[in-house]
Amino acid sequence: MNVAVLLSGGLDSTTALHWAHRHHHVVCAMAFNYGSNHGTRELECARWQAGQLGIPYCEIDLRSVSEHLQSALLSGAEAIPTANYAEENLRQTVVPFRNGIFLAIAAGIAESKDAQGIVIAAHSGDHALYPDCCEDFMESMSTAIALGTYARLQILRPFIAHSKADITALGAELGVDFSRTYSCYCGGEKHCGQCATCRERRESFATAGIPDPTEYTS
Repeated sequence: MNVAVLLSGGLDSTTALHWAHRHHHVVCAMAFNYGSNHGTRELECARWQAGQLGIPYCEIDLRSVSEHLQSALLSGAEAIPTANYAEENLRQTVVPFRNGIFLAIAAGIAESKDAQGIVIAAHSGDHALYPDCCEDFMESMSTAIALGTYARLQILRPFIAHSKADITALGAELGVDFSRTYSCYCGGEKHCGQCATCRERRESFATAGIPDPTEYTS
């Protein structure tokens, strides 16, 4: 199947890119510049990963849209909660309807490139506070995109029943260079080690029993 892959440059989406490269024909890797704190570092990794696999890379600039969205991810590193990571703090990092926006745009680009599917790295460990990551949303969005495209595009979500540790283990099997992936919400040269995504990243390597090549500041 011809597929397009949503590629952030993070651990999950990079593993999804390698998975798609093994099992399908990837017509493009799509990355979105939405003005996040960590966007520069993530996009560097996304470009590098696509280049290593010889996959066409497409970067879409959504910063003008993000100017109208409210999220700590768009407000600078100082806005990212790192201590007492309770539900009310975690909610600050939600970018409203982010996956919905990405998938809608991806559908148009994927159909234009003769793809039959869009690969996204949503997984079972995605927090319940992120409603646009859950399977109910993905199933509904997949139906809408299929109905709205001549190609009857599918959303492929190979990791929806798997944990982040499972994805890390698979990435190691696929030969992913995890040192060229980026996760930290703060966007520094090194991962902060304290934000939610840094903690999840550390835990995934430990649980999977895979050496963690990430440099953390703490």
